[in-house]
Amino acid sequence: MKHPITYILAILLMFAFYSSAVVAASYEGRQKCSSCHKAQGKSWRSTAHAKAMDSLKAGEREEAKVKAGLDPKKDYTKDKDCVGCHVDGYGEKGGYTIDRPRRQLAAVGCESCHGPGRKYRGEHRKGGQAFERNGTTTERSRLVSRGQDYEFEEACKACHLNYEGSGWAGNKPPYTPFTPEVDAKYTFKFDDMVRDAGAMHEHFKLDGAFVGEPEFKFHKEFQASAAVDEEKGSGDDDDDDDD
Repeated sequence: MKHPITYILAILLMFAFYSSAVVAASYEGRQKCSSCHKAQGKSWRSTAHAKAMDSLKAGEREEAKVKAGLDPKKDYTKDKDCVGCHVDGYGEKGGYTIDRPRRQLAAVGCESCHGPGRKYRGEHRKGGQAFERNGTTTERSRLVSRGQDYEFEEACKACHLNYEGSGWAGNKPPYTPFTPEVDAKYTFKFDDMVRDAGAMHEHFKLDGAFVGEPEFKFHKEFQASAAVDEEKGSGDDDDDDDD
């Protein structure tokens, strides 16, 4: 072998390439989240977000599609102008793709709001375990530094307000055809929507494993309400996650 260093460098470059490809797959899929957060997962399954991909299928939500100028007999599940707002991570590394769809990303799930979980999920689990062992808390900023989103209003607006004239600064094509002009029910107000268990999921009493800023702006309100529900016997305190 005349150039051993050249071959070694080539092998190292190949290793770096494949390693980066693995790391780039930052979306975990909702099964990873709901394996611990069972109550949230169960509640989410009955929401509109959970059925987001199904609504693109032919014959689904026919009246709404006709109002929006869409063909109710057409299957839009592979339409690149539609899919992005009905799945997790479309167009992002590790997110949903039309060519190789992952069922666990085919809906508006946990990571659409809380951010791609590959980097922060491990820290999240360790934080929960530390709290269970000895009451040690973890700063939310530690999770934020690894990609967890506690202020996800912009993520919601990217779909619900992505139409011309909405006033949202991030508007860009392809625009959503479901606007308030089509039906008043498409008027989007984040503060109302995030309180709607039919849109998001029910909020449960959390143990308090994570502390500090950023704190979701309705965290205290949701926790107070969840505590009341828990006293009535309808709450769930088995989860370590935060809003």
